[in-house]
This record gives sequence, C-alpha cells and structure tokens, in this order.
Amino acid sequence: MFDFTYLWMYLFIPLPLIVRYFLMPHKRPFTQVWIPLATGLQQGQDTTNQHYFNKLLPWLIWIMLLSALAKPVWYGQPIRLQQKSRNMIVAIDLSGSMHTVDMSLNGQQVDRLTLIKSLLTDFIATRKGDRLGLILFADHAYLQTPLTFDLRTISTMMNKSQLGLVGTQTAIGEAIALADKRFIENKNKQRVLILLTDGANTAGVIPPLKAAEQAAKNHVTIYTIGIGADVMIKHTIFGQQRINPSADLDTATLTKISTLTGGQYFRARDQQDLSNIYKKINKLEHIDAGFLEFRPEKNLFYWPLSGAFILLILSFVNFRVRRRDDLL
Repeated sequence: MFDFTYLWMYLFIPLPLIVRYFLMPHKRPFTQVWIPLATGLQQGQDTTNQHYFNKLLPWLIWIMLLSALAKPVWYGQPIRLQQKSRNMIVAIDLSGSMHTVDMSLNGQQVDRLTLIKSLLTDFIATRKGDRLGLILFADHAYLQTPLTFDLRTISTMMNKSQLGLVGTQTAIGEAIALADKRFIENKNKQRVLILLTDGANTAGVIPPLKAAEQAAKNHVTIYTIGIGADVMIKHTIFGQQRINPSADLDTATLTKISTLTGGQYFRARDQQDLSNIYKKINKLEHIDAGFLEFRPEKNLFYWPLSGAFILLILSFVNFRVRRRDDLL
C-alpha cells in the first residue's frame, strides 16, 4: 500500500505565486499585436514552446521537492509479533552418570541423556515466540547457544551434545550463575531456567543455593528436574540385584533452588513423567496469546528528491544554453 505521511505538504504548491505577488513589482500591462503572414513564424512558435518549457520546469522542481517532503511510503504485508515473550534457558547435565541406562523410550532401554534429547525437542518446538538458550554443564558450565528465537538451532545444538563433552562431574551452581548472567545481559524481565540433572553439585566454585539466591534477586524462576529411575535391575555374578540408580540425586537442594526462585521441583523417573513435566511447565509458563501487528515500511522520498535534482541540473544546462544563444 502506497501513502504519503505528510500529504498536507501539497498545500504549499501555490506558495511561489503568493510570494511573487506580494514581493515582486507588478509589470505594466502590454498589448500584443498580431501580424499575419509574418516571417519567421515557425521560429516564433519554437520560441513560444521554449518559453512554456522554461516556465514549467521550476514548477516541476517545486512539486518534486514537496513530494519528497510529503514522505511517500510503501507499506508491506502486516507482520504479527507476540506481545510478550520470555527468555528461557535450558541447562542440561552432561556428567558421567547421565550415561546410566535406566530409562525407557518407546519400549527401548536408553540412557538418561537420550531420553532428555528426545522429549526436549518437542518441548522446544512448542515455545514459539520465546527466546531460548542452551547451557551444558559438568565440570564447568558452558553456554552452548545464546538466547535466540531460532528454535531449530537450539534443538540442533542440543542433539549434538555428547556425554563427557565438558567433563564428568556436576557444577549445578555454575550453571545457575551463568544463566543468571545471560538473563541480566538481555534485560528481558520474564526469565525462566529449566535445569535438568541426575545428581548433586560436585564441581564449580559457586554453591547452588547461593547462585539461586542471586537469581531470585534478579527475578529468575527456576524449574529443577531430577532425572533417573528409582529401581534398576543390575546383573552380577551373584545374580540379579535391585539397586537405586538415583541414590546420588540431591532432591533437597533441587527443591530449595526452585522454592527460592518461585519455581517447582519435578521428579522424572521415566518417559511419561518427563513428558508430563514439560506439559506442566508449558501451562505454568504459557505462551502469551496477544499479538502486536505492524506493517514494514519503505521510505520512497529519495525518488522525487532525485527527480528534483535531475530537473535542477536540466534547468541549469538550459539556462547556460539560453545565455550562449543570447550572446550569439
């Protein structure tokens, strides 16, 4: 759609006439005499055409300048943006214990990280409109993907993560502190951290609860998810033994972290638990249904401005030609 932002600028079209009327002295009236069969009639006609052209050219320049000042704009198709979006970071534990094969995915036994990747991919796809980031932590915490609206990149980088990539221990405090830092840098006040781990804090220089207290001051909501089955059958030389593969899970600390920041602690013992947890988080941190609509606009003032400049050059050339003809 084409439009002028300041259409009222065309009201100034008669301004040169008004200025000329009040500031320029009035010429005496003169009488035209028609002489039939006068010699050089064709030359006189050419001179008359040149005269009209000389009078029209300044008006064309003036109208072009007014058109540029009226700011012509071309509006594109409407674009809808969500009214509010969250900054959400997912922090995934890549410590050695995440290699434990105690989870079931579609009837097959898999390790904990494989289950997380499978279900988290669907969760990420539902967060359209939110800006997501990815942190991986073990011996230390690393920002794998900064906050972005590109959900496909987040899923790709998450699925490429490998156990042992950043060590074998668990730096929960560092993961929280790193997420808090990224939230502050982005300055969006809606901040959510989803932290998935299967153990306790065993690395890093920042205690998890201290990091959570600071995150709470910066209005970060933390949802902690404890991963791992309660029972696992282990085959030994003495036969089958029932063990608890999640004995190292620090449920108390994870619960305190969530409580301090206004979030919740969830326990994921199997595929269904983890799937339900993602659904609950989606409800707790629902996507805002409100949208802002705007049209991209492209300013076109340079077209009439360029036309005025070209006509101005033409007028100057015409003036020089007339001067030369007069001298001759």
